[in-house]
Amino acid sequence: MLVKFGAQERPRRIKVEESTATPTYAKFIIEPFERVFGHSVGNALRRVLLSSLETPGIISFRLEGVPHEFMAVEGIVEDITNIVLNIKGALLRRLPSDETNVSRDIRFVTSVVDVTQELLDQRGGKVAVTLGEVMKQSPFDVVNPELVLFTVTKPMKRQIDFRVGFGRGYVCAERHVISNRMDGEIILDTAFSPIVLANYAIENTRVGQDTDYDRLVLDVTTDGRLSPTEALSFSAQILMRSLDVFNQIQEHELLFEQPNSDSGDDDRLLEKLTLRIDEIELSVRSTNCLSSANIDTIAELVCIPEKKMLEFRNFGKKSLNEIKAKLMDMGLNLGMDLSRFGITCDNVKDRIREIIEERKTKKEKK
Repeated sequence: MLVKFGAQERPRRIKVEESTATPTYAKFIIEPFERVFGHSVGNALRRVLLSSLETPGIISFRLEGVPHEFMAVEGIVEDITNIVLNIKGALLRRLPSDETNVSRDIRFVTSVVDVTQELLDQRGGKVAVTLGEVMKQSPFDVVNPELVLFTVTKPMKRQIDFRVGFGRGYVCAERHVISNRMDGEIILDTAFSPIVLANYAIENTRVGQDTDYDRLVLDVTTDGRLSPTEALSFSAQILMRSLDVFNQIQEHELLFEQPNSDSGDDDRLLEKLTLRIDEIELSVRSTNCLSSANIDTIAELVCIPEKKMLEFRNFGKKSLNEIKAKLMDMGLNLGMDLSRFGITCDNVKDRIREIIEERKTKKEKK
């Protein structure tokens, strides 16, 4: 049974401040929210960002011939305690996968540190062993490959093993559950959280003649294992998933009146929606994929949820990210609600054709 509520403003777009954006920092501006909603959403997102994002991290390592961490190794400048501290600074990124079920199982990464006398002579008697070198054969992308793990001063050939797991937040060594621990394996404390800093602020914004609506400004800084956009997207999905349980107590469905929108804004939005796909700058691959899916206009594109896009033939993450970036530049996004224009996913082609004819008729009358 439907219960009708009054109109309620909600954000229509997320803007990224391009002038300050970097691969690890972004300022997101989301508006408009009803009063108080900016604080509610901003605080919830910030807490999820800081506590609930998962990334891979090294949970243990083993260096051949080293029985424990409280010792020095001949031919290595650093003692094992210092090597442990260096390894804790490793930043690994899980590469995107097209697999339906992406495994979170612990992965083993094995490498051989082979330092010859010739190599020592070439480098002045010291060879720095970096994270990038020992992780060459791993299924992970190394964010800081230049990180020096230890420095070798004598010829040596030793095997080094890493155990990489997935987790959230900071996990101390005692809490790692390892059933098949190897001799000489040293368990590490692991910082899984990719967030360096997450803050939010609320500013006033205008909707029509009212100036007391909320503008949410989110500052997100990561360590590179996730981009700021990925971090915010994942946090929002986690938060929404946590709220799904409240549907169990739903006795009535709310129906909100549509807020009075500015006609000028609607006209500008309709201009974008009626554009053909070949009128925007997309790669040939993305354009061909959309064409084969019988998507001709922007309106048809933004009606489609993100998950459904990946079901199209020959359509991958790269094309999806390109399209999302282009739509964001236009102030649009996938899965938009266009019901105020009478547009649904079922009638979008016919409705856009009608709107184009209506606009054409108006111009001719003028």
